Amino acid sequence: MSKPKALIQPDRGADAIAIHLVNKDGFAAFTKTLSAGQRASLAGQKFEGGGYQVGIVPDGDSWFAVGGVADPDSLSSWCLAKLAEELPEGTYRLVGADPGPAMFGWITGQYRFARYRSDDKPVDARVLLTTQVGQIGAVTAEAEAECLVRDLVNTPPEDMGPAALEAECERLAKAHKAQLTVVRGDALEQGYPMVHAVGRAAARHHAPRLMHLVWGKDSDPVLAIVGKGVSFDSGGLDIKPSSGMRLMKKDMGGAAHALALAGLIMGARLKVRLHLLIPAVENA
Repeated sequence: MSKPKALIQPDRGADAIAIHLVNKDGFAAFTKTLSAGQRASLAGQKFEGGGYQVGIVPDGDSWFAVGGVADPDSLSSWCLAKLAEELPEGTYRLVGADPGPAMFGWITGQYRFARYRSDDKPVDARVLLTTQVGQIGAVTAEAEAECLVRDLVNTPPEDMGPAALEAECERLAKAHKAQLTVVRGDALEQGYPMVHAVGRAAARHHAPRLMHLVWGKDSDPVLAIVGKGVSFDSGGLDIKPSSGMRLMKKDMGGAAHALALAGLIMGARLKVRLHLLIPAVENA
């Protein structure tokens, strides 16, 4: 996907494709503002104003979009995510509505896991313009954190083992000038015997470890976040059925969420003494 920061832009009056938001209660009134041909176009697309429906309506040499939502005055991220998924590349503007926090969905709706893609095909970005410039930074940061979680969880366990989680902690520590300590080997066995016991049967390059990141002033309130980093869980003795093992790469989802949340906290410069702990193992 395109960088999240590029997908929401301040509205300075540039040309953009209009998006009209309607629901079933207001759909009949909305269609009265359309020409017969435009009504026929929506009818052909079976657009009736239902939630998460997306329609494209011809308008002379151009066109506009119509999005079905539950409440046009209270947008959800899911509605904007659906619009971002369905609409073609272009720059858009909501008509008579402000996206507010729902612009989060406009960004995450365009998420694509591209780590292993080798083609150079450009990403078809859908950009949303908004006058709510003051909200762009916070919403974009949250969306970036969400996309990081997805990237980490979607990565196969062979490439997202304990060492990879350690590398992610190192990246985070460097970006925010935090202190990072990694406990492994005999020190892990002595200090954190259960973490060591779960991961000791893994291959050497997936050896268990515990990452401890510290950030913030000593005088600020302490906030501790612990994220489970089991990169793959075979069930101990490979006793899980294949249906149960297929999604076990998600067993490190707690670590992914903890890493992303810690990044949000440090990026926002919250006045806390942050402790992030990631016990990382492969349960072989």
